[in-house]
Amino acid sequence: MGLSEHILEEDIHPIDIVEHLAEHNDWDFDRIGDDQIAMAVEGQWRTYSITLAWSGYDETLRMVCTFEMEPPEDKVPALYELLNQMNDSCWAGAFTWWGEQKLMVYRYGLVLSGGQMATPEQIDSMIGTAVLAAERYYPAIQLLVWGGRSAKDAMQVAIAEAYGRA
Repeated sequence: MGLSEHILEEDIHPIDIVEHLAEHNDWDFDRIGDDQIAMAVEGQWRTYSITLAWSGYDETLRMVCTFEMEPPEDKVPALYELLNQMNDSCWAGAFTWWGEQKLMVYRYGLVLSGGQMATPEQIDSMIGTAVLAAERYYPAIQLLVWGGRSAKDAMQVAIAEAYGRA
């Protein structure tokens, strides 16, 4: 049974759908307000903080997936080079570095103009894509920041395909 089949065919606030998904997946979450929810989603490398907020003004469901990171100051220019390469590989969403907050950020906005409704599948896909992107690039970021690798070499880890089973 699809996720949409659990939702009645009525106008349901997108954050209510997110809350339902968080409960369904046993994610820790906090409903910050009517239009915002924050969750913790466990990945292979770390736990990611994911916040979704609804903006009725521009009819956009915004998602921000973050994890803490404190690169040495001399690594920040190389980090920006790596971010450019990472974003060239991302078709939905983009990474950015919030230096003041010491956060690596993946952002995405689902535009629902004209009164469109978000489906649970769309929102689940947004969250899943964010976690997969963070998981995919986390090792490359670590190699660049702490392993002394160049952006180009670090990206090879992120774009390499694994074959077989361990």
